Amino acid sequence: AGRIWDGPEPRHELVDPTNAVVFACISSLSTLLWRPLMMLRRCISPVLVLVAVAAPLLHHHTFAVAYTAGEYQYRPSEFVESYGSLRERMSSDSLNHTDPDDSGSCLSRRSDKNKLVVAAVQIASSASFGSRGVQNDTNGGAASFLERAERAVTLAVEEHNATLVLLQELFLGPYFCQSQEASLFGLAEDLSDCAVLERMKALAKRLSVVLPISIFERKNNAYFNSVVMIDADGESLGLYRKSHIPDGTGYMEKFYFSPGDTGFRVFHTKAGKVGVGICWDQWFPEAARSMALMGADVLLYPTAIGSEPQDPDLDSADHWQRVMQGHAAANMVPVVASNRIGTEVLLDDFGKEKQRIRFYGRSFITDETGAIIREAQDLPFDIISASIDAEKNRATRAAWGLFRDRRPDLYGVLKTKDGELVRAP
Repeated sequence: AGRIWDGPEPRHELVDPTNAVVFACISSLSTLLWRPLMMLRRCISPVLVLVAVAAPLLHHHTFAVAYTAGEYQYRPSEFVESYGSLRERMSSDSLNHTDPDDSGSCLSRRSDKNKLVVAAVQIASSASFGSRGVQNDTNGGAASFLERAERAVTLAVEEHNATLVLLQELFLGPYFCQSQEASLFGLAEDLSDCAVLERMKALAKRLSVVLPISIFERKNNAYFNSVVMIDADGESLGLYRKSHIPDGTGYMEKFYFSPGDTGFRVFHTKAGKVGVGICWDQWFPEAARSMALMGADVLLYPTAIGSEPQDPDLDSADHWQRVMQGHAAANMVPVVASNRIGTEVLLDDFGKEKQRIRFYGRSFITDETGAIIREAQDLPFDIISASIDAEKNRATRAAWGLFRDRRPDLYGVLKTKDGELVRAP
């Protein structure tokens, strides 16, 4: 009695009549729920597949967490005060800082210190490193900018074996040129007595990495948007001052910077011959050609570019990439661009929003033909890297004859503003 299984004899079971009722109820309930469960499974399966495919991408980097960068808000006067405090603490050697690899152990993992492995860092101003990876810090002070830059450089060396690391333009704070604020001249550094530079030199030496450092420079009564090239032994190789200075809504650099007077430069580093332009310089083919003529193995462009406040519908990202791809292709020299990412909100003294720019990131590295071989993800923090065979590129460039067949005698018009050559009567 109470037999409820009519399957094959080896599987038959005798159960208690009370349990039979329970089993019958469960069986009926399972039958009723079977179809809804199967429908739910069909809906969930594509999602599970998508997650499985996306998971490796979301872990493209140790700290590349899948969330949108938050807005970074700042009052110019408050940030200047914060930067001044940071400068004082560093000058007195009282800033509590611990480098994640102070032992030099990362150097032992690098098989060829003279190999040119370039890395570009892309960091949102709202990003900060925490115990759970990258987190939002919507109004961090100046110290947070410096510390995460140091952290990024260390990760680029440890995880990418980089021998040269490019940080974005003016990485020591928000892009302050959104407006004209006299107080922001307080961010400028006298390079003859600059604690930030000394700290970055120590980092370069400790990690044996070349560091082009973008900085707001003050020289007596002149101010420049500059890059100091620090070699892998921690020594400064000199500086380049930005030649082309933009002036438009949200990018009011002419208020802060004089046009550079160094001319274009190529630095002979321990990693290779490095040419560097700064942001707006990247739109001028003459700059890239000049550095290529001087023997650059790679062209670097630290950048701060994004939305246009006067025209929110204008997206220049594709154009921005293509113009530098053209430089790489025309000169057969790889290009590396490091851009900001995320939204920076300028506040007035009462905390009310005055203006915002969304920096679109898309930092990238090309090969010598202009093809993009690495591009940063749309994340608050990412590092991309590539190995450059400078010797092979030089041989390929020579074989093409691009520089052999140049006609400098015909290019005098490039020295004019209006394209008219004034001829003697």
